Amino acid sequence: MKGENVAVNHVKRAAAAGAPAGAPDRAVAATVTRMLAAIEAGGEAQTRRYARELDGWSAEIVVPRAAIEAAAAAVPERLRDDIRYARDNITAFARAQRDSLREVAIEPRPGLRLGQRLIPVGAVGAYVPGGRYSHIASALMTVATARAAGVGHVTAASPAQAGRGIAPAILYALDLAGADSILALGGVQAIAAMAFGQFGLPAADILVGPGNAHVAEAKRQLFGRVGIDMVAGPTDCMIIADGSADAGTVAADLVAQAEHGPTSPVWLVTDNAALAAAVAGAVPGLIAALPEPNRSAAAAAWDGRGEIILCDTREEMAAHADATAPEHLHVQAADPAWWRDRLRAYGSLFLGAAAAVAFGDKAAGTNHVLPTSGAARYTGGLSVLKFLKVVTWQEVAAPALRELAEVSARIARAEGMEGHARSAEVRLASPAGARPEKEGQR
Repeated sequence: MKGENVAVNHVKRAAAAGAPAGAPDRAVAATVTRMLAAIEAGGEAQTRRYARELDGWSAEIVVPRAAIEAAAAAVPERLRDDIRYARDNITAFARAQRDSLREVAIEPRPGLRLGQRLIPVGAVGAYVPGGRYSHIASALMTVATARAAGVGHVTAASPAQAGRGIAPAILYALDLAGADSILALGGVQAIAAMAFGQFGLPAADILVGPGNAHVAEAKRQLFGRVGIDMVAGPTDCMIIADGSADAGTVAADLVAQAEHGPTSPVWLVTDNAALAAAVAGAVPGLIAALPEPNRSAAAAAWDGRGEIILCDTREEMAAHADATAPEHLHVQAADPAWWRDRLRAYGSLFLGAAAAVAFGDKAAGTNHVLPTSGAARYTGGLSVLKFLKVVTWQEVAAPALRELAEVSARIARAEGMEGHARSAEVRLASPAGARPEKEGQR
């Protein structure tokens, strides 16, 4: 699908020039490399120095229990109920995903048993952004999902605001979701602290969660030493709409996703010229009505990355969506079942005008940590699968031994791997290594 030629007409083109959203930034990469090296060499003292210099935070890094309880008391009761509602939905969906997986054991031949186990990783580091917006939902999406997978220890980190610490609602959400420890750290220093196991906490086996370009680059550079959910770029959203869609709703949904910031692409793909014109006319007014800093962020995204694309048929619309592989794909068109079965490349699919992307972003229950910048061509979003190791085992008994050893030895010799062949054949000379079949064992 990538690179597929689809005949489209741009009613509005993105104005941004230069590197596409999600392209590597050499200056960011160099900065991250220096910081990771400094933190690994200097340890916690260097991490604390970055916290002071970059976050304006010199108090405790590991948030004490008393501060978490004080934060909970500071969150209005209605918001606490709302956070619990979202947590319950996210947990229910994550548990359903976990229950859809199973351990298996088969015996393809007498005496040869093969199996699969599902083992949660031991420790997770979850990053929660706290810059322009307080990402309460990200706290739930990462930590609650790890908990549903059965992870042993979850460390979370979020930037501390100078003199105030982590936003109370984020602290409450992290604690409610089940974080074992919470670090008042942002940026590269937070990612490094979790990866290296600083402040008396276990080193993370996998790092998850969205963040700015420096956070994404730190995860990319640490990948291999630790696992990561994905290398995320700016969030993006595509709406597919036909003549049955409401222009005001479509425009509001585009503006909602544009407020993420200047590098976040938003696209409308439609086969209806009247709808395209109506949406183009409505978006600027909706942006102008936003408060700051949302207004400036959305205006920059719409002017620089926003597009309206006119196609002739719904198949052309679907093909264009597949070629783009958006993070969020919202279908506001007739026959949603056709779209659900036809579309192949997206991070998360929203079917029908009622299924707002904002619902998935905040409280519906599917995870909002999703592939960006076209990565949905080859991967899905964060789920319990990211926290589970699907590992295999095998056991050999006497009835399977001879044929298995002979076949393995012949294949090994055909590959030129004599040591492997001899390792297989030594079992024929001394079959005691094979598990014997016992009465009633199977």
